Amino acid sequence: MSTRAAVLGDGEATTVRLPPMFRKRGGRKLVVTPDGAAWAPRPRVDNAMVKALARAFRWRRMLDIGVHATIEDLARSKGIAKTYISRILRLTLLAPEIIEVILDGRQPVDFQLDDLLDGFPLDWVGQRGLLADRYPCRLE
Repeated sequence: MSTRAAVLGDGEATTVRLPPMFRKRGGRKLVVTPDGAAWAPRPRVDNAMVKALARAFRWRRMLDIGVHATIEDLARSKGIAKTYISRILRLTLLAPEIIEVILDGRQPVDFQLDDLLDGFPLDWVGQRGLLADRYPCRLE
């Protein structure tokens, strides 16, 4: 439990106790404020998400231009499981606005790469709807 004391003008002290809440985002721990708090963290780019997006588009390009004929061939050359490559390649199907939000670091603290790798609708309207339901007013 965290304690912080503030001295008021009449010499009395007020103690405020807040249970700390931490979330992992991009390998870093962030402090999350209670609901309704006015403070908002500055946008922080989630390096894990950006790296996964970059890999997805790079690998898709390699498949498109014929550097690798199949996902199995790509997986063998990279020494990575083909199931992982398939899950990462799916990120190329994200709506452009969602990709922009991720690259700008404006995604919600709770929104992480694992959420994307679990799967999402293929249509962009469905993606926006799903994410808006999970993270209201944050993916604008």
